[in-house]
Amino acid sequence: MKSARLILPALLSLTAVTANAESLTPSHKENRCQKEMRERGYGMFIHFGMNTFIDKEWSEGVEPATTYNPTELDCDQWVRTARDAGFKYVLLVTKHHDGFCLWDSAVTDYDVAASGNTTDVVKAVADACRKYGLEFGVYYSLWDRHEPTYQEEDFSGYLKFMDAQLTELLTNYGDVCEIWFDGGWDKKPEAWNIPHIYELVKSLQPNCAMGVNNSAYLPATDLSANIYGSADPDHMTGEYDVQFGYFPMDFRLKDPYIANWRDNKIYNVDGEDYYLPFEHTICLSKQWNWFQKDHPMETRDVDELEELFYRTTANNNTLVVNVPPDERGLIRQNEINTLLELRDRIGLNPKDKKFRHKSLNMPISIGQPSRATSVYSDEYGPEKAFDGGLYRRWASTEPACQLEVDLPAGKTFDRISIFEYMDEVVAPDGFSRRRTNRITDYTIDAYNNGEWETIYMSTEPMGDCKVINFAAPQRAERLRLNVRNATAPPSIYEFSVYSSEK
Repeated sequence: MKSARLILPALLSLTAVTANAESLTPSHKENRCQKEMRERGYGMFIHFGMNTFIDKEWSEGVEPATTYNPTELDCDQWVRTARDAGFKYVLLVTKHHDGFCLWDSAVTDYDVAASGNTTDVVKAVADACRKYGLEFGVYYSLWDRHEPTYQEEDFSGYLKFMDAQLTELLTNYGDVCEIWFDGGWDKKPEAWNIPHIYELVKSLQPNCAMGVNNSAYLPATDLSANIYGSADPDHMTGEYDVQFGYFPMDFRLKDPYIANWRDNKIYNVDGEDYYLPFEHTICLSKQWNWFQKDHPMETRDVDELEELFYRTTANNNTLVVNVPPDERGLIRQNEINTLLELRDRIGLNPKDKKFRHKSLNMPISIGQPSRATSVYSDEYGPEKAFDGGLYRRWASTEPACQLEVDLPAGKTFDRISIFEYMDEVVAPDGFSRRRTNRITDYTIDAYNNGEWETIYMSTEPMGDCKVINFAAPQRAERLRLNVRNATAPPSIYEFSVYSSEK
C-alpha cells in the first residue's frame, strides 16, 4: 500500500518555491496567462473515469478500483480527434468527486494503478497533446468522497493530501496550460485556502491559468455552508455587485452556464480591479451528460452548437466542449462526426497554431423596445428575451401569442436565432435531462411601412436552437414571433437578430 507519509516531504520541498510564486496583479487588461488562454480559445473537455463504468454522473467513491476497466483504451484517438475537430487544447478530468485518479498517485490506492487497466491516462493524454501540437490542461475535484482525511474534523490532513496530488499533476507531465477546480461547494470557501493553492500552482507552472467553478456570487448569497447560490452569467454584465468566494484566480467559471453577450471583464476585489475572462463548458450530448453512457447518446444539433460557439468565444472568452469516451476507452463515431461538421460550419482549420474562426457581431436586438400579447408575470416580461443572456425568459399565458421587438433604424439583418424554453424530464441516471419543445407552428413577420409580412414560417419544432439565415440582407422596423400553436404556453430565453454590417 502507498503511504500517506509521502505527503510531508512533498510539501516541505515546496516551502521555498511557494514564497516566490507569482501573484495576480490588479489590471483592466489581460495578463500574459489570460492572453495565452484567449489565443487557444477552444478546448475539448474529457470526462472519463469511474462513472464511465457504472452509468452515473456522480458516484460515492465506494466502487472497487477494478470497476474501472477500459478494454480498448486509446488516448491517442481522443487527442487526434480533438486536433482534427479544430480544438487547440484538451482539458482532462484527472479526478472527479468520487476520488478515483487517472494517474498513479503516490498518496492513494484509489487510482488506475490498482485497476484492471494500469495505463497512466494523464501521461498518455499529455504525451498525445505534444504529439499533435495541442496544449494540455487538467480538471481536479477539490471534493473527494473516497479519501478518509476529507471527512476528518481537522481538515489540514486533506489539504496536505491535495497539495501532494497537485504537485504530482503539475510536475510529472510537462507544461500544463490550465487547471480547472470543481466541487468546492461541499465546504465553506475559506476551508480550501485558495490563496495557497494559487501560489502552489503558479510556483510549479507559472503560465498555468487557474479557475474555480461557481467562482462568483451576489452579496445576498449565504456562504455559511457553500456557494450553490452563486451568481450566474446574467449577473456579470456590470449591473450587479458581484463578489468572489474563491480568489485569486485567472478566469471565472459557472458550469455549465453561458455568458451574456454584454459580459463584463472588470471586477473589484478588496478595493482593487481585476480583469477576469469567462470559460464556458458545454456538453456535446443533448442530455447534458458529462460522462458517457452505456448506449449511444444523441448529439446536439449543429445549429445550436454553432450559435453557442459564437456566443461563448465572443468578447475574449473561451469554450470547452465535453466529449466523453465510452467504456471501451474510445470516442464514439457519431460524436466525432458532429465535431467535424461543426468544424466545417464555423471554418476552423486544424493546421492553424492559434485559434482563428468566424464570428458574429453582437445582436442588434439586445436592449431594444419589446412587447408581447401575453405575459405570465413581470418577472417574465418580453424584455427578458432581448437582454443578451440565456437565463431570463419571456413567458406567455396562452399557447397562441406574439412577441415583438423594435429594430434600430437603418440596420439590416441576415440571421435570427431563437432559444426556446423546453420541458425537461430527468433521465434514469438522475442527472441528465431530456428536453422537448412546446412551439409547433409559428411565423417570423417583418413590419415595414405600416404592414406586416411573413418572412419565415414553420410547422416543425424549433429544436434546441432555431437558426434562420437569410440569403440577402433584410430590413424591418419591427420583427414579430407569431406563435400559432404550442403544446403549452410558450417561453423564449433569447430572440437574437444579427446584422453582418460592420
